[in-house]
Amino acid sequence: MSRPGLFGTLLIVLRKDLLIEWRTRARLNALIFFALATLLMFNFALGPDTVLMRAHAAGYLWLSILFSSVLSLGESFRIEMENLSLDGIKLAPADARAIFLGKALGNTLMLLLLSLVLLPATIALFDVHIVMGVPAFIGILLIGSLAISAPGTIYAAIASNARARDVLLPLLLFPILIPALLACVKASTLVLQGDPMNQLDSWLRLLLAFVVIYWSIGFVLFPRVIEDD
Repeated sequence: MSRPGLFGTLLIVLRKDLLIEWRTRARLNALIFFALATLLMFNFALGPDTVLMRAHAAGYLWLSILFSSVLSLGESFRIEMENLSLDGIKLAPADARAIFLGKALGNTLMLLLLSLVLLPATIALFDVHIVMGVPAFIGILLIGSLAISAPGTIYAAIASNARARDVLLPLLLFPILIPALLACVKASTLVLQGDPMNQLDSWLRLLLAFVVIYWSIGFVLFPRVIEDD
């Protein structure tokens, strides 16, 4: 049997992760519940100040996505470790870079789906209006999901063998994501409230640069990461 190429291995890994999630739906249900609960807590903490709620709605949305991403990213490798699937993947004639791409794309889809569920909840809870249109906001959600999933996949693989992996993953991931999180919040706020000074392009360029850098780093270094594991 011929060895699958980069694209073929990517599709196999992505299909496997999506099938597991489709059959159980445990991770997605937990993510949605946790993220909605986080949004509600932010909403209750602000009290009746509707002006403040609208001003910071984008920040609370992305904080909910960020906190939920730790559960999603950690779970994506916990399944591999508990069933020794990662060892089997290492022994298989497959390109480790394709494993990174498949895992990261699966995590991206999970975060994007979560953010699409949270979007109407954010609009309802914080009484905001998307001034620049829903497609623009969905585009930011997609790029932000890409920005979180690439370094998240790398660090989830690193932390998967640690005893305190649930603590180690956010400690490694959150400092790295500060520039991306700032760009996501600023860009989302501009889409919600309007962009009279044309700042959106600058924040999008910063976010896209972060995506390109960390997806490239993951593509190059992931073979060494799982080899060291």
